[in-house]
Amino acid sequence: MPRPANVSARVDQKVKEQAEVVLSQLGISMGTAMEMYLRQIALQRKIPFEMALPTVEPVEYAALSDEQFDALMDRAMQSYAAGKCSPLEDFETRFAKEIDR
Repeated sequence: MPRPANVSARVDQKVKEQAEVVLSQLGISMGTAMEMYLRQIALQRKIPFEMALPTVEPVEYAALSDEQFDALMDRAMQSYAAGKCSPLEDFETRFAKEIDR
C-alpha cells in the first residue's frame, strides 16, 4: 500500500463550507474528494473538467435607458464604497509585476 502524503490548500471559507455540505450529502469526506480529484488529474493528465472564461456581453451604453444607466452607476458606486474597487495605478502596478516589467 502506498504511503499517504499530506496536501494543504487555502480556500475561501464560504466555498469550503458549501463544498462540505455537498460532500456530506454524498457521504464523501473532503480528503476522499481531494484524492478523487488528484487521481483523475493523474489518470487523464489534465484538469478533469472544462475550464473556460465566461462569456460576457458588452454593455452598449447608448442603448440603456436613463434608469438603467443610473442603476448601473449606482451599482458601481456601491462596489467602490464597499472597497471592491481599486485605483487604476494599483492595477497597473500589479499587472506590470505579473508580466515581469
